[in-house]
Amino acid sequence: MEQGTKTKKTVYIGGIGDNVDEAAIIDNFSTFGDIIEVQLPTAPANPSNPNEVKHRGFAFVTYSSPADAQDAIDNMDLNELNGRVLRVNLARPMKGPLQPQGNRAIWESEDWLQKYAKPLAQSGGAALRAPTGEGNGAPGSEDGAGEDENAMEE
Repeated sequence: MEQGTKTKKTVYIGGIGDNVDEAAIIDNFSTFGDIIEVQLPTAPANPSNPNEVKHRGFAFVTYSSPADAQDAIDNMDLNELNGRVLRVNLARPMKGPLQPQGNRAIWESEDWLQKYAKPLAQSGGAALRAPTGEGNGAPGSEDGAGEDENAMEE
């Protein structure tokens, strides 16, 4: 057994078919030990109908002892359940914190803006936008200097 896996009691079960429910998971995995909890994460099946939900194709089973979890992994990994090959291994914690705002750009967060964004005058952007005062031929200058000789007249 790997280092740190002696206390792990939750297994990940991937590749679950659509017709498998929580009862089928309990039936197939309770033979390896006492099950404390079964989680079958759901998602909307159809974005236009959010009331219709189905599971996401994986589950988590928490056993009462790490030995039971290891037995389930040893016996069920790469086995079939209702015609689908299962991947069974120790569950790992999620990478990174959950982002409650979903798929929004990070700079849309007020916290990020307060921490990292600088006022225009401090960022150097004000110097780029400031007019120099002379007729530099920039669009919007009123002195007419720098107009192209070949430009069409009205």
